[in-house]
Amino acid sequence: MPAATLDAFLNSYLGEPDELRSAVVATIRQLTQAATTIRNTINQGVLGTAFAGTRGANADGDIQKDLDVFADDIFLDAMRHAPVALYASEELEQPVLLDRQAPLAIAIDPLDGSSNIDTNVSIGTVFSLLPATGAPDRNPAASFLQAGLNQLGAGFFIYGPQLALVLSLGSGTHVFVLSTRLGTFVQAYESRIIPQRTQEFAINAANYRHWDEAVRLYIDDCLEGTEGPREKDFNMRWIASLVADCYRILMRGGVFLYPGDKRKGYRQGRLRLVYEANPIAYLVEQAGGAATDTMTRILEIEPESLHQRVPMVFGSAREVARITRYHTEPSAIGERAPLFSRRGLFRA
Repeated sequence: MPAATLDAFLNSYLGEPDELRSAVVATIRQLTQAATTIRNTINQGVLGTAFAGTRGANADGDIQKDLDVFADDIFLDAMRHAPVALYASEELEQPVLLDRQAPLAIAIDPLDGSSNIDTNVSIGTVFSLLPATGAPDRNPAASFLQAGLNQLGAGFFIYGPQLALVLSLGSGTHVFVLSTRLGTFVQAYESRIIPQRTQEFAINAANYRHWDEAVRLYIDDCLEGTEGPREKDFNMRWIASLVADCYRILMRGGVFLYPGDKRKGYRQGRLRLVYEANPIAYLVEQAGGAATDTMTRILEIEPESLHQRVPMVFGSAREVARITRYHTEPSAIGERAPLFSRRGLFRA
């Protein structure tokens, strides 16, 4: 039986059309066209006109690459042709009002992982679809200050060996890959399920000395391997591309940690709640995983500002729950015992 196309999937989701569902479908179709344009530009590498050059800092203080701005312009233009009232982006300080009568608001990171642009590592686009609320022209930020539970859908494109779309519209997390032969996205995986247990973790170990004790304890216990309290060996992965790390976890399980730490500007974490953490958490939960800020469920957090940052842990549900216990009640973790000495990450 041939795999379903994205169009067939969207038509099935549409069912008996209503305004919101019709708007979601139309918006996703515009997003796929824009992502295909971005992918074609990325494929040109250093031969292209917009690649790894640096422009300075964006509205949130991060270093901005030429391709960041190019991607933002492409998606913003695409959303002008979609039923979208408001467009909010990592690259823009304030939301852009497109159509005050439209039912949707979109929050987007146009190019996630841009520090990897010139190293040929997978990068992506992360997006969140929300109902436009209140009076978009008078208070454009209000639509984005909703808890992630209110998302109508979320997804990301990953520009890697294949151009893939990971998408959830509230009934599972599905993966579509662009078929150059057919000229359309084709479903590669239906309703991905993240294994509850794992032996892989992803974290930037270079920040070990800055972490709070709970994070250090958790990583130390994993590194003890079969001789430690976990009684099994772990592998560490870290791509520094949120979409790439999430895609790997969706494919084979694992847990991702980007905690807050003691460095200036990092106490509240670094991932943006509205257009990074919320859509990733939505996809992960729809795949049977979990996502927290180490203690609180990401999707229940009420944003206070458009560019608010949060710590984030996501992936295999049992491991995410365990990390929460390291923060709230480490003494209650049964297999931890004094006989397991704390060697530490860089101590013999």
